[in-house]
Parts: sequence; structure tokens; C-alpha cells
Amino acid sequence: MAINIKNMIKPPIKHHAVTSLKLDAEFTWSGDEIIWTDGNPTNITEEQIATKLAELIAEWEALDYARKRKAEYPTIEELVVALYDTDDKAAIEAKRAEIKLKYPKPQ
Repeated sequence: MAINIKNMIKPPIKHHAVTSLKLDAEFTWSGDEIIWTDGNPTNITEEQIATKLAELIAEWEALDYARKRKAEYPTIEELVVALYDTDDKAAIEAKRAEIKLKYPKPQ
């Protein structure tokens, strides 16, 4: 896959679908229409783009729990401090466990 869905804050768009289908695709946009600047050498169809976009959106939505967890997890600074303090480390472990319970990973 050409893009990292897990780190995306907003859901994928058509542009992401095109680059997932062909990483080095050369194109621009005019409204919602793709203008192929490389002549679309692999003949990517609108149907393929729509299918890939639906897959990417489904994958992105399935990772909602991970985005919510990341927003509440301890910061890097807190983790570094916890390396040197046993009480801080225990507090961090408790906080992470609490967040995992709050936003469980789907089965």
C-alpha cells in the first residue's frame, strides 16, 4: 500500500486511492476529475479507484480505536521520565491499561 492509513487524521480521499493503485502515478485534479499527466499508462478506471477508496476508508474506520488511544497515551517526555522513576513507570502502565479498556481493539 502506498499510504499509511494508521497515521491519517482525516479519512482517505480519491487522491489516496489513485496513489495506492499506482504509487508513481502522475496526475492533477480539475474539480473531481482526474487529469493524467502521464497518460494513465496502467489504465486505472474510475471503478478501480472507487473500489480502492472504499477499501481505504473501511481500513481507516477500523483503526478509529488506535487514533483515540494515541491521543490519550502518555507523551514521549512522560515515557522518558518513567524510565528513571519506578513510580512514574507504574503510573504510565496503569494509564495505558485504562486507555486500552476505554478504547478496545475490535475483534
